[in-house]
Amino acid sequence: MFKKVVLSSLLLLAGFASAQEQVVNLYSARHYQTDEKLYSDFTKATGIKVNRVDADDAGILARLKAEGAASPADVILLVDAARLWKGDMDGLFKPIKSPALEAAIPAKLRARETAEGTTWFGFSTRARVVVYDKLKVKKADVDTYEKLADPKNKGLLCTRSGAHPYNLSLFGAVTEHMGEAKAEEWLKGLVANMARDPKGGDSDQIKAVASGECGIALTNTYYLARIMRSKAPEDIAVADRVGVVFPNQASWGTHVNIAGAAVAKNAKNTANAIKFMEYLASPSAQEYFANGNNEWPAVPGLGVSNPALKAMSNGSFKSETIPISAVGNNQLKVQQMLDRVGYK
Repeated sequence: MFKKVVLSSLLLLAGFASAQEQVVNLYSARHYQTDEKLYSDFTKATGIKVNRVDADDAGILARLKAEGAASPADVILLVDAARLWKGDMDGLFKPIKSPALEAAIPAKLRARETAEGTTWFGFSTRARVVVYDKLKVKKADVDTYEKLADPKNKGLLCTRSGAHPYNLSLFGAVTEHMGEAKAEEWLKGLVANMARDPKGGDSDQIKAVASGECGIALTNTYYLARIMRSKAPEDIAVADRVGVVFPNQASWGTHVNIAGAAVAKNAKNTANAIKFMEYLASPSAQEYFANGNNEWPAVPGLGVSNPALKAMSNGSFKSETIPISAVGNNQLKVQQMLDRVGYK
């Protein structure tokens, strides 16, 4: 009888372990309800259930550090290149080898490969563009990032906090292009041209331009695309009032940030984690990024059917080619420069 009980218990445990293997535990900084279909489609295709914990990028990295080896996380999904770089530098990610991911994701949109593998991959991109008041501002006066600091734009510029990751990444890229000394002068010029102290998010900047509070602002493209696709009368009015510029088309190209993923250092379901990341690079998932949250696919050569993305970019634009890792390397310099020039 005892042997039967033990055998039954072992069989139950084995069944439980098997069931447990068919999950992937995701720590996600993507707070988009539209992503639910992305995860449910993965489960339908593979039988692997996605257990998700939501937090912001900084909160996820802090949680991983606190949990250490006891962390249940398998995949880490972040929405900013600087945060991916920081997590990598802090040793929170596990290098993996995936021929499928290496073939699909361009080298500039993933971590540098080592003998052990690659730690993170970008799966969608968003451009940081300039929106301007078509009634007050000439497009030619804001068609480069450099011109935002020109005295002719004094009293016109609105941005969110300079310390926000989206701006830190842009400023890190500009530092890579210009060099530290010129980048600091540029940041000083941005501060001098502010219409008001930085506040709010990207959508707030767009609406401030449309209301006449500001003349020009910085935003990620998906915020503008949401407004352009909205049928609400107030959003239609905003979209009609503002113009959009993809800066530096004649020079280094527009700054592009990414949402990307990594396998957690202490992942318990590594094989499932890699399957999930490979799924994110599939044509169906990439198309979903484009239509579900108005982002561009990271995989080259995939067409975009999103009408707002097509309308704002005329179908394509020149993006910068510097490695995302270089942007991360400049983060500390940028934060020190922001303090020196008084960028709030």
